[in-house]
Amino acid sequence: MLTLQPPASARGPARRIRAVLGLLALTLFVPFLALLTAAPAQAGVLPEVRAETETADCVQGPGVGCLRGTLRAGAPLTGVEIVINGPGGEQTVSTGDNGAWIAEITEEGDYTVTLVADTLPEGVTAGAAEHTVAVTKTANDSLVFTPRAINFQLDGQVEGSAAAGGGGGSNLFLQSAVSGLRLGLLLALAAVGLSLIYGTTGLSSFSHAEQVTLGGMVAFMLVNWWNVPFLLAAVITVLFCGFTGYVQHAILWKPLRRKGLGLVQLMIVTIGLSLAMQYMYQVLVGAGTVRVIREAPTPVNLFGVRLTDQSLWAMGISVIVLTAVGFALLRTRLGRATRAVSDNPALAEASGIDVDKVVRLVWIIATALAGLAGIMLALVLNGVKWDSGMQILLLLFAAVTLGGLGTAFGALIGAIIIGLVVELTPAFGLPGDLKYAMALLILILLLLVRPQGLLGKAARVG
Repeated sequence: MLTLQPPASARGPARRIRAVLGLLALTLFVPFLALLTAAPAQAGVLPEVRAETETADCVQGPGVGCLRGTLRAGAPLTGVEIVINGPGGEQTVSTGDNGAWIAEITEEGDYTVTLVADTLPEGVTAGAAEHTVAVTKTANDSLVFTPRAINFQLDGQVEGSAAAGGGGGSNLFLQSAVSGLRLGLLLALAAVGLSLIYGTTGLSSFSHAEQVTLGGMVAFMLVNWWNVPFLLAAVITVLFCGFTGYVQHAILWKPLRRKGLGLVQLMIVTIGLSLAMQYMYQVLVGAGTVRVIREAPTPVNLFGVRLTDQSLWAMGISVIVLTAVGFALLRTRLGRATRAVSDNPALAEASGIDVDKVVRLVWIIATALAGLAGIMLALVLNGVKWDSGMQILLLLFAAVTLGGLGTAFGALIGAIIIGLVVELTPAFGLPGDLKYAMALLILILLLLVRPQGLLGKAARVG
């Protein structure tokens, strides 16, 4: 039975006003959370917590400078400790999974930066383990470092990662492959949700990557501003992100679909929403990188592969969640209904499936998965920034397109392939700056051979 919708002009001004108010409410939704967070600080309840957070995360600004560096020896060095001594006291920082470290400097003077040799991996030694850095203030109260970059001279390479012509090239390949698998699993959490949205609505949501950033930002605020335990904060963050999906569907996507907007118009709305969310993040936490957990991760060496405990937890949780999603799609009533709507919405509705209910649940699940991905990426990448979503947006779309548009399992496979290509590119001797370009090149080459993607269904054109 067909249901005819009255024309937009016949629905009255109340519907248009409600849509505008709904969009306004969505735009102000995240800042409202910030106001709730900032209110206690203004009342004198949490000023010390906020100041401590800025110190730990090193937000560049007037009177605050960020001293940083990267340690590599054939591969990034994880868990290596750096000690900084100077007028501001002593602080110790550790390198993350990408070998990068960062420390906050707030006072002028000479600082001694020392590499703790005992924390270097086997096979690597420091030729120059100590540097002196002069820190001065300019007229506008900004800090200037001399020298501007800290480069420690390292001899040797991570065991098994060296060498052209040596026996360790395979270990470097294994290290890169595991890192690629880790990145692929985390991308898959967001890509599966993006694929489900496309499959049930036909919409390519450019704001989905910002939902990933939202997960990291909310977790950061809960842990560092409100002192919520991390595990509880992670659960609250996932629920909150799922709720934002419900709100978006209720006040934005459902009314716009009923008004008959085309997919191109809806896609433009997602681009605008993405930009709005990015600038909201800048207002809330600034332009610097913020860390959810301030403690240095514990390095773990498994079969010659160096990871951190946070990376292992992130990979394990990703596997469990993705397995649960796959089981739900294949074995539950909701999963079968979702696949039916994705295949043919009209036929699914004629069969008695509540298409609107399915789409609403897909939005909730997709945004919840994106929030979880944001938490995990913030841990693995040692922080989250206002533009973190923009940096992975193309990788998400590449994963969804490579696997086949609208297929959740295809998005999973595509994300794993993209993650492996990104991390394995330097292992083949190519410049690291080309790793994202190589992922997109692989996508283009595959689409030339199989336009529907790996698991997509071929469609007749014309």
